Amino acid sequence: MPKHIGIVACSAEGAALCYRTLCAEAPVRMGKHTHPEVSIHTYPLSDYMVHIRSGNWQQVAELMLSSVQKLAAIGAKLAVCPDNTIHQAFDLVTEKSPIPWLHIAETVAQEAKNRGFQNLALTGTKYLMTSFVYPNILEKFDILCQIPEEDKREKINTIIFEELVNGIFLESSRLYFNQVIQEFKDKGCDAVVLGCTEIPILVDPNDCPLPTLDSTRLLARATLKEALAY
Repeated sequence: MPKHIGIVACSAEGAALCYRTLCAEAPVRMGKHTHPEVSIHTYPLSDYMVHIRSGNWQQVAELMLSSVQKLAAIGAKLAVCPDNTIHQAFDLVTEKSPIPWLHIAETVAQEAKNRGFQNLALTGTKYLMTSFVYPNILEKFDILCQIPEEDKREKINTIIFEELVNGIFLESSRLYFNQVIQEFKDKGCDAVVLGCTEIPILVDPNDCPLPTLDSTRLLARATLKEALAY
């Protein structure tokens, strides 16, 4: 039997995209209308934001751990979190987790390596872009990454929290992302990490200045592959 997947959600749009991707792509491998059993648990985003803003990753980990314990209790055998920012608490969670996890940045790094990318642009919340999450993982793959200047980080962060997590996707914001990504291209980047799980809903890979690494869908595909490795 495929592994029961537990999704530890943080914001609704990113988690929903991960869930939809799992369910939409599974039938190709499993048969019509078929996908692994999937359960989702999330605390309100506001609960997370209190601790994210204060940099209290231990408390972020406690929320994640509580979610995964609930998921394991109803039968989940594999956990994932379609939220890049709170992966800053990942190691604090996995050391106590009752079930194994996949790491979102690991899946992105592996895809980048497979496609021969060497210098990535990183977009996401300001908390993610200035964190160790992607640099530490990418270093293991001998891949470099760059982040935007502070004013652009703030603008991107505002778009994420005022628009994207609320299901608002504006053309002006899409064009702003393209502008920032073009600047990364001019600086030598060969691909861009869409490192907030809502960004792939906004940015269109068909007109993006750089090839995109869609963290949400890449995680969903890696999760499906792991769930079917029985």
